[in-house]
Amino acid sequence: MKHTCKTSGVCAKLITFELEDGIVSNINFIGGCSGNTQGVAKLADGMKAEELVAKLSGIRCGFKGTSCPDQLAKAVASKL
Repeated sequence: MKHTCKTSGVCAKLITFELEDGIVSNINFIGGCSGNTQGVAKLADGMKAEELVAKLSGIRCGFKGTSCPDQLAKAVASKL
């Protein structure tokens, strides 16, 4: 199933992804640092949702309390 989630506190405005049988795929960040968000999306593609949440939760961007990877983890966790 395809999901679209608004972000908070980061440059990316939206994250879309598919979650099927506990596997995350087709991740796309709308906005943000293109190279970084593309890299995160490629690395996380095909990952088990629980593993993605565990690995990416709590990552910070500079002085921000969150990051695009952290926002992806929160978005995926909200759909479990």
